[in-house]
Amino acid sequence: MTQTPIPYLFLRGGSSRRPYFNRADLPADRDRLAQVLMAVVGSGHVLNIDGIGGGNAVTTKVAMLSRSSDPAADIDYFFAQCAVTERLVDYGPTCGNMLVGVGPAAIEMGLVPVQGDVTRVRIRAVNTGALIEAVVQTPGGRVRYDGAAAIDGVPGTAPPWG
Repeated sequence: MTQTPIPYLFLRGGSSRRPYFNRADLPADRDRLAQVLMAVVGSGHVLNIDGIGGGNAVTTKVAMLSRSSDPAADIDYFFAQCAVTERLVDYGPTCGNMLVGVGPAAIEMGLVPVQGDVTRVRIRAVNTGALIEAVVQTPGGRVRYDGAAAIDGVPGTAPPWG
């Protein structure tokens, strides 16, 4: 079997941490694309042992990004849910957790230029047609991943003063 390297970013978006691909680096044909995505996450094995999946449906998600042809959007976000134990890919749903990482990933991939200390990324969710605007902190021209947000009672998110 021949292996082909495909670049991706592995980012956390909400409670999901999964690969973000540039759609241009993947097959255009949906059947071939499904084969590639299943290989990436390791679909077909309960532990996803031959891929980067984690043996659970929340760890077999994939985001694919491209510049949008829609004048209302900068980025197209195409989502795929790969099955864990079966060799299946569902292009029907979307994932809000993965959506959280789309703005930063698009900037990191060079699909959207930094616009100053704050970069707005207009996103079209391909699976649903929804339009979303992400506001990404980009001080000094780089994505800022840390912040001061806190959720009461959630470890690791306590405010610095408490």
